[in-house]
Amino acid sequence: MVERETWATRTGFILAAVGSAVGLGNIWRFPFVTGEGGGAAFLLVYLLFVALVGFPAILVEFVVGRKTKRNPVGALIELGGDAWKYVGGIFIVTGFVILSFYSVVAGWFIRYFLEGFRGSYSSHLAGYEDAAAEAGEPAALLMFGDLSVGLDAFFFHTIFMAMTIGVVALGIRQGIELAVKVMVPAIVVLLIGMAVWVFTLPDAGAGYEYYLSPEFGVIADNWMGLLPAAAGQAFFTLSLGMGVMITYASYLGEDRNLAKDGTAIIGFDTGIAFLTGLVVFPIFFSAGITEPGDGGPGAIFVSMTEAFATISGGHLIGLLFFGTVAIAALSSAISLLEVVTAYVIDEKGVERWKAALGMGGVIYLLGVPVTYDLIFLDLLDGFADGVLLVFGALMLVILVGWITPKFAVQELEKGIGDLGSLGTVWIWVIRLPILVVLVVSLSLGVMDYVDFLTGDFAGWLDENL
Repeated sequence: MVERETWATRTGFILAAVGSAVGLGNIWRFPFVTGEGGGAAFLLVYLLFVALVGFPAILVEFVVGRKTKRNPVGALIELGGDAWKYVGGIFIVTGFVILSFYSVVAGWFIRYFLEGFRGSYSSHLAGYEDAAAEAGEPAALLMFGDLSVGLDAFFFHTIFMAMTIGVVALGIRQGIELAVKVMVPAIVVLLIGMAVWVFTLPDAGAGYEYYLSPEFGVIADNWMGLLPAAAGQAFFTLSLGMGVMITYASYLGEDRNLAKDGTAIIGFDTGIAFLTGLVVFPIFFSAGITEPGDGGPGAIFVSMTEAFATISGGHLIGLLFFGTVAIAALSSAISLLEVVTAYVIDEKGVERWKAALGMGGVIYLLGVPVTYDLIFLDLLDGFADGVLLVFGALMLVILVGWITPKFAVQELEKGIGDLGSLGTVWIWVIRLPILVVLVVSLSLGVMDYVDFLTGDFAGWLDENL
C-alpha cells in the first residue's frame, strides 16, 4: 500500500478546495449560465441553492472522505459495501468527463491571453471584419470559431493537460498545496482590481441592474429551467458530486472543524463567483452587449473580446482577465485529476507519478474530440452538469442520510464537539429537503439532456455521418 499524504496546513486545504471550486466553473461557466437564466433571477436562485443545499451537502462529502481516508470508490465500499463501488465509480467517471472538456476550454483562455501579447484585441478583430461583413456575424464570433477548434485548440489542450499532470504528479504538499497557495490569492487580487476598474466604466450601472435586480415574475415563469441550471451550477462550482471534496477531505486530520472549513470554502467560492459577475456584466453593457445569455459556452470569449476591443484600457484588462481565468482553470483541473489519481493510488497501489500520467493521458484523449467540433463540448458538459453531478450527490445523500447517518454525525463532531440536536437537524435536512431538490433537479436535468440528444446532437449526426 502506497503511503497516504496529508495537507501540511489548514490554509493549504482551504485554498485547494477553493481553487477547485473557483476555476472555470466561476469565471467561464457562471457568467454564461447566469446570462442564460436572465441575470439577477438566476443569481438569486443560485445563491439560495448554495446556502440551503450546498453547505449541508459539502459536509456530507467531508465526513465521508475524512472518515474513510480513501478515494470515492474505496470510501463508498467501506461505508456501504461492495455494491456501492459502482456509485463511487460514478464520481471517477464524472472527473474524467469534466476534465476532458475543461482542459480544452482552459486552452482557449491561454490562447486568448497570449493573443493579447501579439496586439490589441481590436487589431485582432480587424482581421476578421471583411469575413464578418460577408457572413453577417460578429468578428469576435469568427475569431472564436478559428481559435476554439482545430490544431491550435488541440495544441493548447495538450499544453494545459501536461501542466495539470505535472502538478498532480508532484503530490499533495509539493505539488497541489504549493500551487494553490500562489494561484488562489492571485485570482482574488486580480478580480478585485478589475471590479474596481469596471466601476468607472460608462453604462456600468445597466450591467449592475441586470445582475443585481431580480424580477420575481421571471423566476415564477421560468423555475423549471432555473432550478436545474442553478443546481448544476452550484454543484459544479462547489466541486460537489464529482468526488473532489471526498478526496481532499481524505487527507485531513480528525481535529479539523469541518463546519468551519466548509463555511470558509463556500464563502470564498460564492464571493468569487459574485465578484466575477460584478466584473463581467458591467463590461458587457458598457460595450453595448445587452443580451449576455446569447452564445452559450463561447459567450464569454465572444462578448469579452468585443468589449476589450471597444472600451478604454481594454487591451490591458483583457490580458489580466484571460490570464486570471487561465490560472483559475489550472487550480480546478488539478483537483479533478487528483480524484482519479487518488483512486489508482489507493485501489491499485500505483506510484503517484505513474497514476497521474496514466489517468491524465486517458482524460486528454477523451477531450480530443472537443477540439474537432464544439458539439462534443455540449455533449460532455450537458451529461456532467445535468446528470452525473446531481446523480452522484443524490446517491451520496441517500447513503449518508438514510443508510449510515450515525457515523456521519459522529464524524462531524470530531473537531467541533457535541452537536446535540444540530446533528439531528443536519441529517433530516439531508434526508428530506436536499433529497427532494436533488430528485427534482435530476429529473429536469435528464429531460433537458434527452432533448439535446434527440435534437441538436441528432441533427449533427445526420449532417456529419
